[in-house]
Amino acid sequence: MPASLDGQLVVAISSRALFDFEEENKLFEARDDRAYMQLQMDRLEVPARPGVAFQLVHKLLSFNTPETQRVEVVILSRNDPGSGLRVFRSAQHYGLRIERGVFTRGRAPWQYLRPLNANLFLSANDADVRSALAAGVPAARVLPHAARGGDGHPLEVRVAFDGDAVLFSDEAEQVFQQGGLNAFQQHEVERATKPLPAGPFKPLLTALHALQQSGEAGDAASPMRIRTALVTARSAPAHERAIRTLMGWGIDVDEAMFLGGLPKGTFLREFEPDFFFDDQTGHVENAAPHVPSGHVAAGVANTP
Repeated sequence: MPASLDGQLVVAISSRALFDFEEENKLFEARDDRAYMQLQMDRLEVPARPGVAFQLVHKLLSFNTPETQRVEVVILSRNDPGSGLRVFRSAQHYGLRIERGVFTRGRAPWQYLRPLNANLFLSANDADVRSALAAGVPAARVLPHAARGGDGHPLEVRVAFDGDAVLFSDEAEQVFQQGGLNAFQQHEVERATKPLPAGPFKPLLTALHALQQSGEAGDAASPMRIRTALVTARSAPAHERAIRTLMGWGIDVDEAMFLGGLPKGTFLREFEPDFFFDDQTGHVENAAPHVPSGHVAAGVANTP
């Protein structure tokens, strides 16, 4: 039978999101192909340092056991195939079982997300992320300068999500942008029992929920678990609609923080996620000194 990724959580990730290639990237951005390729080949036996999304990938792959493959990670990169050798060597050095990759030598690679049926795309390239989101794939631009994940929760994959324009649509955010806080609160109170439409990252939350359930129902060889958090600028009484929406989806989040506009970074520092997703650049930049963070270029806040 042909190989298949059906039933697996598929993460597509750029080499720069997985590893720290910031020094090498300076040559790549300068369009000095030969110098970049030569530098990568010269460093072929030098493992790249972990990047912003490294810990998330490492933990997700830990859901796999010799008996069951639950997570597939695929390199999807603008690198050239030769430079891809170092990516695979580095993954092997850290014990990351990554076997598939697509390298496009400077061209946009996002279209390959479709045949992969990817549940998530992480890249440092804003244009690729926006194209992926437009194609319906949960995607975020990683901030290469963001903090790396800590080691306080080795058996938990911790993921934090903003609400509006990330897990939920930007319907309520549009009201806020047009009418301010009072209009937003009234809008949400009047619709407290009406579920919010799904946002771009609802499919990822659903896939993580399914992964958690498969882990609990499977063999005991993988003790990994998932812990999720909703971290939103909403506050009471607008909190109710968000909670009821999640209940309507049949998906639990382990923690919910309704911060009423307080900076998110210090709260995320205490939660210690392996990754945080938000549509507002201000929130992402506030979180970046504390936790691995990514910008979701969706919704009215990201409309030119």
